[in-house]
Amino acid sequence: MKIATYASHSALQILKGAKEEGFKTVAFGPSRVRPLYTKYFPVADHFIEGEYPEEELLGLGAVIIPTGSFVAHLGVELVEGMRVPYYGNKVVLRWESDRSLERKWLEKAGLRLPRVYEDPDDIDGPVIVKPFGAGGGRGYFLASSPEDFWRKAERLGVWNKEDLKNIQIQEYVIGVPVYPHYFYSKLNGELELMSIDRRYESNADAIGRIPAREQVELEISTEYTVVGNIPLVLRESLLMDVIEAGERVVKTAEKLMGGLWGPFCLEGVFTPEMEFVVFEISARIVAGTNPFVHGSPYTWLRYDFPVSTGRRIAMELKEALEENRLGEILT
Repeated sequence: MKIATYASHSALQILKGAKEEGFKTVAFGPSRVRPLYTKYFPVADHFIEGEYPEEELLGLGAVIIPTGSFVAHLGVELVEGMRVPYYGNKVVLRWESDRSLERKWLEKAGLRLPRVYEDPDDIDGPVIVKPFGAGGGRGYFLASSPEDFWRKAERLGVWNKEDLKNIQIQEYVIGVPVYPHYFYSKLNGELELMSIDRRYESNADAIGRIPAREQVELEISTEYTVVGNIPLVLRESLLMDVIEAGERVVKTAEKLMGGLWGPFCLEGVFTPEMEFVVFEISARIVAGTNPFVHGSPYTWLRYDFPVSTGRRIAMELKEALEENRLGEILT
């Protein structure tokens, strides 16, 4: 068995973790990035050009580890129908990519969520507008009134209320962005807190370098496209808040879609009142785990050796292989 993933997003970490556990590795994607995975960071034993070279992957006996880039490039329908073994529950993809289903999931888990506006004309405070899907924050924008929304929505191709089906208008909750990364082991039924990050977004994190008066004069529109990730160690008294939120999400997934296992991330903020407000779930490995290729403070507290999220995936696959339980975790 070989471990394969799309050559983007968190592939370096996934492939390195696989090699640390003794697996042969496969990267697939555009020819331009081949040297990244075979020369500059030699973590791929095989590199195959193409978005999804199914026959070659089947021939190599590969197992695919999904990432946000993989799902975004191929689309949910293609991923659901692919024949190459896939680590995780494919049913989760529908719940993650449809913001209505995603909200139902998080509500049933009992999490505190921002208000959602069905009608832009009801906007009565700051909101953040998000296109559906895993786009790394691309296309997000802030609005403060119905007029402000309609003026900015044109950039997403939203011209009237019939176009609203592909976006969500969400209350903008003031607080500190926090992205805890989890791993749920289906083999042993345990949740692990792997690491925590915050995102570095363009131009939201750069706009503060421009004086407010000049921002107004330049008519700069805030963008939230993620360009990198910053490690974060959370105040210890808040750790149970994020752990309990993760436990409730996993328990609810069992009832709604047959389970969530492997890596996932709850994206939210801590308010000034120290309340954890969750606005989104990424039901797969996220790029925010990339600063922790050598492990995080949280994995060091649990393990006596460096464990990234990529390596933790490989550890789970290795255990399943040794115990003849791969059928429980592959779909």
